[in-house]
Amino acid sequence: METETVFDEPPPREPPTDATGAVTELYRGHALGLMRLALIMVGDRGTAEDVVQDAFAGLYRRWPRLRDRDSALTYVRSAVLNGSRTALRRRRRPFRAVHQPPVWSAESEAMVGEDRREVVAAMHRLPTRQREALVLRYFCDLTEEEIADAMRVSRGTVKSTTSRALASLGRILEGEK
Repeated sequence: METETVFDEPPPREPPTDATGAVTELYRGHALGLMRLALIMVGDRGTAEDVVQDAFAGLYRRWPRLRDRDSALTYVRSAVLNGSRTALRRRRRPFRAVHQPPVWSAESEAMVGEDRREVVAAMHRLPTRQREALVLRYFCDLTEEEIADAMRVSRGTVKSTTSRALASLGRILEGEK
């Protein structure tokens, strides 16, 4: 009778204390989500990648001075939002959704649907703060408290901004049909 080989899971890793290890681990776990956040905010992949890279580079530079290292993700998320705002301010013309030919992966195929393009284009017509609140709430699935930390506003502001954004988005989408 053959014995079944059982592989033990590796022991949980201790969080790294050095900047390189800690930032690398944070990047591996959250870069894709932050890239998606930036992509929705700025509308093009190249700028989104730059914004996220700049945010992580800033975290790495400031790591020795970071008081609460457990809030590093909140710091990076705020940096991505701020970087997105800066990128949008630097543009000489308003955002226009650019049709990109589909890349035939399952995720890309799902994202090129007409409805999503309409919603993303409509979101870019919202004021920046309203767009940020919606993206953080419904795309990143953050709590009101996490959104308030990322946007550096109160919970009440998050609630009212999200409510106004949903109402405005509904009006924009109804007007387009």
